[in-house]
Amino acid sequence: MTDALTEAHEPQRDPPPYFRAHVFVCCNRRPDGHKRGSCAARGSEALRDYMKARAKELGVKEVRVNQAGCLDRCEFGPALVIYPEGVWYSPKTRDDVDAILQAHLLEGGRARHLMLSEQDVLPPKG
Repeated sequence: MTDALTEAHEPQRDPPPYFRAHVFVCCNRRPDGHKRGSCAARGSEALRDYMKARAKELGVKEVRVNQAGCLDRCEFGPALVIYPEGVWYSPKTRDDVDAILQAHLLEGGRARHLMLSEQDVLPPKG
Protein backbone atom coordinates (compact mmCIF):
# COMPACT_ATOMS: atom_id res chain seq x y z
CA MET A 1 0.00 0.00 0.00
CA THR A 2 1.31 3.46 -0.89
CA ASP A 3 0.80 6.57 1.11
CA ALA A 4 0.30 10.11 -0.18
CA LEU A 5 3.96 11.05 0.46
CA THR A 6 5.28 8.11 -1.57
CA GLU A 7 2.83 8.85 -4.42
CA ALA A 8 3.86 12.51 -4.51
CA HIS A 9 7.52 11.53 -5.11
CA GLU A 10 6.89 8.88 -7.77
CA PRO A 11 7.47 10.01 -11.33
CA GLN A 12 4.19 10.76 -13.01
CA ARG A 13 3.48 10.02 -16.62
CA ASP A 14 1.41 12.34 -18.69
CA PRO A 15 -1.42 10.77 -20.63
CA PRO A 16 -0.67 10.21 -24.31
CA PRO A 17 -1.30 13.23 -26.53
CA TYR A 18 -4.81 13.47 -27.90
CA PHE A 19 -3.47 15.11 -31.09
CA ARG A 20 0.04 14.88 -32.49
CA ALA A 21 -0.12 18.53 -33.55
CA HIS A 22 -2.20 21.65 -33.05
CA VAL A 23 -2.36 24.40 -35.64
CA PHE A 24 -3.43 27.75 -34.24
CA VAL A 25 -4.51 30.22 -36.91
CA CYS A 26 -4.82 33.82 -35.74
CA CYS A 27 -8.26 35.18 -36.58
CA ASN A 28 -7.99 38.34 -34.50
CA ARG A 29 -9.76 41.33 -36.00
CA ARG A 30 -8.88 44.89 -35.09
CA PRO A 31 -10.73 47.98 -36.26
CA ASP A 32 -10.02 49.06 -39.83
CA GLY A 33 -7.05 51.40 -39.98
CA HIS A 34 -5.41 50.08 -36.79
CA LYS A 35 -1.65 50.64 -36.97
CA ARG A 36 -0.86 46.95 -36.38
CA GLY A 37 -3.49 45.63 -38.73
CA SER A 38 -4.95 42.21 -38.04
CA CYS A 39 -4.73 38.70 -39.40
CA ALA A 40 -8.48 38.52 -40.05
CA ALA A 41 -8.31 41.66 -42.19
CA ARG A 42 -5.58 39.89 -44.18
CA GLY A 43 -7.77 36.87 -44.89
CA SER A 44 -6.89 34.46 -42.10
CA GLU A 45 -10.47 33.29 -41.51
CA ALA A 46 -10.86 32.04 -45.08
CA LEU A 47 -7.41 30.45 -44.95
CA ARG A 48 -8.30 28.70 -41.68
CA ASP A 49 -11.53 27.36 -43.16
CA TYR A 50 -9.64 26.14 -46.21
CA MET A 51 -6.92 24.54 -44.08
CA LYS A 52 -9.45 22.64 -41.99
CA ALA A 53 -11.29 21.33 -45.06
CA ARG A 54 -8.10 20.56 -46.99
CA ALA A 55 -6.50 18.72 -44.05
CA LYS A 56 -9.56 16.50 -43.89
CA GLU A 57 -9.47 15.93 -47.68
CA LEU A 58 -5.80 14.95 -47.53
CA GLY A 59 -6.38 12.60 -44.61
CA VAL A 60 -4.10 14.48 -42.23
CA LYS A 61 -4.48 12.43 -39.04
CA GLU A 62 -4.31 13.44 -35.38
CA VAL A 63 -4.03 17.15 -36.14
CA ARG A 64 -6.37 19.85 -34.93
CA VAL A 65 -6.67 23.15 -36.82
CA ASN A 66 -7.95 25.78 -34.40
CA GLN A 67 -8.92 29.41 -34.55
CA ALA A 68 -6.88 31.56 -32.19
CA GLY A 69 -7.19 35.06 -30.89
CA CYS A 70 -4.27 37.42 -31.28
CA LEU A 71 -0.93 35.62 -31.48
CA ASP A 72 0.92 38.98 -31.34
CA ARG A 73 2.57 38.76 -34.76
CA CYS A 74 -0.08 40.72 -36.64
CA GLU A 75 2.37 42.73 -38.70
CA PHE A 76 3.54 39.51 -40.34
CA GLY A 77 0.09 37.98 -40.76
CA PRO A 78 -1.85 36.07 -41.51
CA ALA A 79 0.00 34.13 -38.83
CA LEU A 80 -0.27 30.56 -37.64
CA VAL A 81 1.79 28.41 -35.30
CA ILE A 82 2.08 24.63 -35.15
CA TYR A 83 2.68 22.93 -31.83
CA PRO A 84 4.34 21.01 -30.30
CA GLU A 85 7.23 22.29 -32.44
CA GLY A 86 6.32 25.98 -32.13
CA VAL A 87 6.94 26.65 -35.83
CA TRP A 88 5.40 29.88 -37.15
CA TYR A 89 4.15 30.46 -40.69
CA SER A 90 2.62 33.32 -42.64
CA PRO A 91 0.46 31.84 -45.41
CA LYS A 92 -1.04 34.33 -47.85
CA THR A 93 -2.78 31.96 -50.28
CA ARG A 94 -4.41 28.54 -50.50
CA ASP A 95 -1.24 27.32 -52.24
CA ASP A 96 0.71 28.40 -49.16
CA VAL A 97 -1.67 26.44 -46.93
CA ASP A 98 -1.23 23.39 -49.18
CA ALA A 99 2.55 23.73 -48.91
CA ILE A 100 2.38 23.85 -45.10
CA LEU A 101 0.04 20.87 -44.91
CA GLN A 102 2.22 18.83 -47.24
CA ALA A 103 5.67 19.73 -45.92
CA HIS A 104 5.01 20.07 -42.20
CA LEU A 105 2.01 17.93 -41.33
CA LEU A 106 2.24 15.13 -43.90
CA GLU A 107 6.01 14.85 -44.48
CA GLY A 108 7.31 16.07 -41.12
CA GLY A 109 9.52 18.74 -42.71
CA ARG A 110 9.09 22.47 -43.04
CA ALA A 111 7.74 24.89 -45.64
CA ARG A 112 10.76 27.12 -45.05
CA HIS A 113 9.80 29.79 -47.56
CA LEU A 114 6.65 30.50 -45.51
CA MET A 115 8.19 30.37 -42.03
CA LEU A 116 8.42 33.34 -39.72
CA SER A 117 11.80 33.45 -38.03
CA GLU A 118 13.34 34.95 -34.93
CA GLN A 119 14.06 38.01 -37.08
CA ASP A 120 10.33 38.60 -37.67
CA VAL A 121 9.74 40.60 -34.51
CA LEU A 122 8.66 44.13 -33.82
CA PRO A 123 11.22 46.70 -32.74
CA PRO A 124 11.27 47.23 -28.98
CA LYS A 125 8.77 49.76 -27.67
CA GLY A 126 10.27 52.93 -26.73
